[in-house]
Amino acid sequence: MANTTSIWGWGEADRFPEAEHRSAMGQWASALLGFSTGAPREPVPAEALELRPSRVSPPTALQSLCSTTVRDRAAHSYGKAYPDLVRGFRGEYPHPPDVVARPESEEDVAALLDWCGESGLALVPFGGGTSVVGGVEPPSDHGGVVTVDLKGLDRVLEVDPISRAARIQGGALGPVLNAQLAEHDFELRCFPQSYRYSTLGGWIVTRAGGHYATVRTHVDDLVESVRMVTPQGVWESRRLPGSGAGPSPDRMILGSEGTLGIVTEAWMRVVRPPRFRASATVFYSTWEQAVAGLRAVSQAGLAPTNCRLLDATEARINAVSADPKATLILGFESDDHELGPWIRRAVQLAVAAGGVCPKGARTRDAKGGGGGAASSWRDAFFEGPYLRDVLVSLGTIVDTFETACTWDRFPELDAAVRSAVQDALNRVCGGGTVSCRVTHVYPDGLAPYYTFLGPGREGAELEQWAEVKQAASDALLAAGGTITHHHAVGRMHRDHYAEQQPGPFGHALRAVKQAIDPAGTLNPGVLIPPSHGEQV
Repeated sequence: MANTTSIWGWGEADRFPEAEHRSAMGQWASALLGFSTGAPREPVPAEALELRPSRVSPPTALQSLCSTTVRDRAAHSYGKAYPDLVRGFRGEYPHPPDVVARPESEEDVAALLDWCGESGLALVPFGGGTSVVGGVEPPSDHGGVVTVDLKGLDRVLEVDPISRAARIQGGALGPVLNAQLAEHDFELRCFPQSYRYSTLGGWIVTRAGGHYATVRTHVDDLVESVRMVTPQGVWESRRLPGSGAGPSPDRMILGSEGTLGIVTEAWMRVVRPPRFRASATVFYSTWEQAVAGLRAVSQAGLAPTNCRLLDATEARINAVSADPKATLILGFESDDHELGPWIRRAVQLAVAAGGVCPKGARTRDAKGGGGGAASSWRDAFFEGPYLRDVLVSLGTIVDTFETACTWDRFPELDAAVRSAVQDALNRVCGGGTVSCRVTHVYPDGLAPYYTFLGPGREGAELEQWAEVKQAASDALLAAGGTITHHHAVGRMHRDHYAEQQPGPFGHALRAVKQAIDPAGTLNPGVLIPPSHGEQV
């Protein structure tokens, strides 16, 4: 995969269309979004990239694990946030890592960490490099940076069929680990949008949102125990279904974003593949009715696997119906029992709020095909990042952000966020589009996920994006939401996260970092704002 993935963009390099195809896609997008995209531009080719020379020489014992090639260093310079794509597209790599290391064992990880700590080098755990919040970018002012790519640690080491858990190495990509679990008739049902290109360790340290729209909404709920290599030694929690013994060591790792250690393996809760599925699609004339229907389903204790709401713009973009309306997509799954009563009751609740369900509830064997609005949405979900690359090449400002709030605060938050972002788009782009979908729901609240798009001015796209993003983030906190529901903090959300957290907690987080990583080796500048005088 390393030789076929895009250096600057998403996924496979050959999925980036030729200019003629992108031009046609631009015409489609212009008609859909209400503003004109630019003419297609071409990314700087890999062979034309120029990077500063590596400033670091690995010790002899580690040289076989390390690379200093231009391709490897460029490909590990950024994640996949909008600013990352734009800079990579332009061929701008002012602060690449000096070395890319690919350990093959936990002992290799420990040796790399020791070397970096003793030599004063920064170490950046890369995961799959799919961060959209600046979580894997090397610090700009450090004298030497080693980026660690763990995809060589990709094995399912052990399966416990009695407890339904599996011990999996932290570098395993989603499809890789599930292919191995399938040999035991199990699955890890965690499917973030980055599923094909992100790692288990990355999911854990970023508290990734996964497959389930209700109940087990984050990877947190699938973690049984974690093993992590830190500058102070190995951190491994005990395998337990639950514990009331003080603060949880796993909870400290979840969301740590590579600042405390490197996850080398974890015991994860797995399930049998579903045998039964049920689904329905409900349409609404107004957004307010749709939100009421969503809340009714989420508070009924039915625990749907899929409970996703799209506003009319999202429904149009994702082609879920010929006459786009606010659309609620419902789905249930089970490896044990048929699901008719659950889906029928969910539809009753959704329709009672003012919706219509023209095709009714549908139950089927899990081997049956999907089809319908749910299938259209799912396909668009995984293909979305490829479309974003095309829009970047057409000079379009395009990004997403997500939050969570309680039900009572949502109408005010939704109105304030849409207004703030639309005003910013009008001001800096001369227009644009804001849309919303709800990806996860809880009895007491929901996680809205916004997309904004606007025309960019060539050469000024990053400044335009920054102003719109700032307006969105400020509006989220002002309305009582969280700065992120499942995209993590990184550098991009770091200052807003510091504003959101209680003051004493911020001091405690810094103290933990100092105790575990006193030299500041691990992912400096991510999650925790630099102390006075530091620059990262």
